[in-house]
Amino acid sequence: MPKKKAFDSSVFQHQGFWQLWVSGLLVVIGAQAFPVALAVTVLDAGGSVSSLGLIMGARVFSSVLLVLAGGVWADRFPRKYVMIFADTFRAILTIAIVFQSIAHASAWVLAVIIFAMGAGEALGFPASGAILPSILPTEKLPAGNAMRSVTAKTGSIVGPSLGGLLVATIGTHGTFIVVAILFLVGTSLLLGINEDSPELVEARPPFVHQLKEGLRAVIALPWVAWVIAIASIQLMVVIGVEIVLLPVITRREFHTNTVFALSAAAMSFGGVFTAILGARYRAKKAGLISILSWMFFAAAPLALAFPFAPWFVILCYFIAGLANEPFGVYWSTALQREIPQEMQGRVFSVDYMGSLALLPIGMALAGPVTAWMGERPYLIGASVFHVILCGVMLTIPGVIYFRTPRKD
Repeated sequence: MPKKKAFDSSVFQHQGFWQLWVSGLLVVIGAQAFPVALAVTVLDAGGSVSSLGLIMGARVFSSVLLVLAGGVWADRFPRKYVMIFADTFRAILTIAIVFQSIAHASAWVLAVIIFAMGAGEALGFPASGAILPSILPTEKLPAGNAMRSVTAKTGSIVGPSLGGLLVATIGTHGTFIVVAILFLVGTSLLLGINEDSPELVEARPPFVHQLKEGLRAVIALPWVAWVIAIASIQLMVVIGVEIVLLPVITRREFHTNTVFALSAAAMSFGGVFTAILGARYRAKKAGLISILSWMFFAAAPLALAFPFAPWFVILCYFIAGLANEPFGVYWSTALQREIPQEMQGRVFSVDYMGSLALLPIGMALAGPVTAWMGERPYLIGASVFHVILCGVMLTIPGVIYFRTPRKD
């Protein structure tokens, strides 16, 4: 059974953590409001499921393509400056979308901007995952990861709701401007962080050499490599289609954007509960708890297969949020524990790339595949497939404990 611990708020006593925490909250709110405005922009312009999938997929494809480079940069330069550059770049691109829309430019121009937005995320994510051990001592990492996860989920609750409210009141242009402001204000808080990692700016090996080191570090831990590979398939089959179909199906069935925004917020709200549990309980079998919980993410595609009422869709997305977060908390802590600090930027980038490698394919094929198979048969089949792969994941040595098995 998990070992109960008091909720550890002492992480805020460590210099730099509160700046990182508040910065993460503002940036996540902006990042979660962004897709709501983007989806409404594309659909209001007459876009189809396929065009929405291609535009949203361009963002993920760019992230996957460039995240390994982001991991190397996160290990070559001070991580706070990498994050500041990435968030400022995203703010500029968000404003560019407003000008693209005012000028009635082609959808391909929007796709290029979204592709560049993914590049900013690819640069910032490895640094944000690797910066925590330079701020907190090792024994505080589980609490720190859980607190940041609570922040992310809180931002994910506020973000879609704020995005839906802003779209309804000030339109998509105003929403994109607010998102850009959140990016800039949030990232400015990182300037006050002092990283306790002088080795990050010492003499650096060649770029390609560091890239290969990150890949070898993951391959050296087979249980990590297998989890990343299986998760990549799950995200392609389940989440890639679910992301695209959520706004399409809810708008079609309920004639409003509200259910779309509230469902996304409900998923994040559910994640807050399990993230808090991750801070209160140190699980001995962290992998077992994470993956058994992750199985229940199947509630999201099942809700879209049977969208008979708004409350049902929102409830299922809340359950999916509960299911998702234990994995996020315990997995990040495991990587930070098992991987040397000077390699963590690259390892987090490999994790990001591997997990999301196939997601753009799922998003791009959402329209054609569901048109061929039918929405309901595909969504039901994807749910069953997801649960089966979770069972396969549990058979891999090391996964139940999220720890490298002993040689003996």
